[in-house]
Amino acid sequence: MDIQTKKFAVLIDADNSSINAISSVLEEVAKYGIASVKRVYGDWSSETLKKWRDVLLPLAITPVQQFAYTKGKDATDMILIIDAMDLLYAGALDGFCIVSSDSDFTPLASRIRENGLSVYGFGKKTTPEAFKKACDKFIYVENLIADIDIKQQEEDELANTSPKKGISSDKSLDHKMVTPTKENSNLPEGMDRATLNLIYKAVKDNADENGWANLSMVGQYISAVKPDFDSRNYGRAKLSGLIKTLNLFETKIEMSQMYLRKIKKQSV
Repeated sequence: MDIQTKKFAVLIDADNSSINAISSVLEEVAKYGIASVKRVYGDWSSETLKKWRDVLLPLAITPVQQFAYTKGKDATDMILIIDAMDLLYAGALDGFCIVSSDSDFTPLASRIRENGLSVYGFGKKTTPEAFKKACDKFIYVENLIADIDIKQQEEDELANTSPKKGISSDKSLDHKMVTPTKENSNLPEGMDRATLNLIYKAVKDNADENGWANLSMVGQYISAVKPDFDSRNYGRAKLSGLIKTLNLFETKIEMSQMYLRKIKKQSV
């Protein structure tokens, strides 16, 4: 099935989501398919959710009212889970997008995946690991808000690059090797050794006999092992930009597809 035809239910926990990120969340969902269902859950009689009312109509999100019958009990979570199960068994969707930083949705995400549907989680970086791991992919809302700044920064960097790069007809540029410096000295801020090792393993396990691995396959492998992996965590809008920043892989372009392999150490 073409990715553009996939239908998703976007279910938002208003009590545990940032209103400032919702429009960016919906833009991110559009990369994976169509948001056929858009619902946000909360007690709309509460003053704490007052600002949400300003975004519901412009973004065509349906509010679902749930009164807090008992203090200390999260009734919003329960009604969201009930709705999710109803939608799951209706069989008209290809996946779910759960917008929350609450680990209570961990069993829901696991149950949906058991039925063969995709689950994308959206929440803060403080979201418990259990919920992040239960999703096929988990996207930090902080990255979505900062995404515009990252893209602008990359455009500025590209504009400052020598014009000879990128417009030359020399085919050797499609197979460009970058000389690495010390392996750890070029790591982007926030990247630890474990993440770098995961990238290495993703390349190795998806490589052909010459060591070349398709970037798309590498990205899928990394996301499967580490659902919250996102190049935006390290200041790059795309995985290809992050790979080039590392200066640890040589890359080439074939049929509009990027391939990479680890740079071999040259003998002295």
